[in-house]
Amino acid sequence: MKEVLRTNDLVLLSYATHVLAEAGIAAVVFDAHMSAVEGSIGAFPRRLMVKDDDLRKALRELGNATITPQL
Repeated sequence: MKEVLRTNDLVLLSYATHVLAEAGIAAVVFDAHMSAVEGSIGAFPRRLMVKDDDLRKALRELGNATITPQL
């Protein structure tokens, strides 16, 4: 899996996930539950991951939606 976005912004993460889903790209959020472990201080951003084969298409779709990958 490859990372296409790293953020603490839950709205941006939700939007990016939706954009990818509409394009037929399966995405998985890594580190979604780390906030419970680290006390919600934002030290561990959530990561949006896609399959290796979907990386280029995912980056293109995010770019078309004016979402700049924050890696």
